[in-house]
Amino acid sequence: MKALALALTLTVLAGGPLAAERPTAAPAPNTLTATEKADGWRLLFDGATTAGWKGFKSPAPDAGWRVRDGALSPDPKTSKDLVTKGSYENFELSFEWKIAPKGNSGVMFHVIEVGDETYQSGPEYQVLDNAHGEPPLQRAGGLYALYAPTTDATRPPGEFNQGRIVVDHGHVQHWLNGVKVADYEIGSADFKARAAASKFRQWPQFASGRTGAIALQCHGNEVAFRNLKIRLLK
Repeated sequence: MKALALALTLTVLAGGPLAAERPTAAPAPNTLTATEKADGWRLLFDGATTAGWKGFKSPAPDAGWRVRDGALSPDPKTSKDLVTKGSYENFELSFEWKIAPKGNSGVMFHVIEVGDETYQSGPEYQVLDNAHGEPPLQRAGGLYALYAPTTDATRPPGEFNQGRIVVDHGHVQHWLNGVKVADYEIGSADFKARAAASKFRQWPQFASGRTGAIALQCHGNEVAFRNLKIRLLK
């Protein structure tokens, strides 16, 4: 027994299997690990500025958006939506979001500069404090007004949630804190029927773009986004 204990001690000191099981520190926000870089991920937000972002139908980002504690946040009273300068067709988007109590916001994709608002063209991953009291089709993680999330996987207001959107040739998945909460096919009969029965029927540009910008919504509430990173899919 003494020999076994000594062998285990030496193994740990040498950085062997038991040492490898020790938890490692989480990467700093708004950075990429070597593995992420090798896998093709790139940052959409540098953690310090609004570089790479603009306004909807405007070359400059709305002045109300500020970087606070390493996160992008709008002035709830004055800000317009923030939109990427780049367009993305098939991709995996990872991001963290934090919402104020009873708050409401969203992340849109395939946004094209037609109409008056980003949500008139871009399908919306709902960002919400579910205590807001919204109906299922408008709860956090779902496709706003069309596909309700399968479960409430949110963390309490004031805590960051992990969001993920995967868009692969029309097949879309929404993930929230490691749980897949929505799965749908843009352009399918089911999708078209749901859109036709919703407010989106008044905007023919809705979900019409095969590629487009990503937008962060200001809905009049305090919200913060960080760790926005994307990788393209073939």
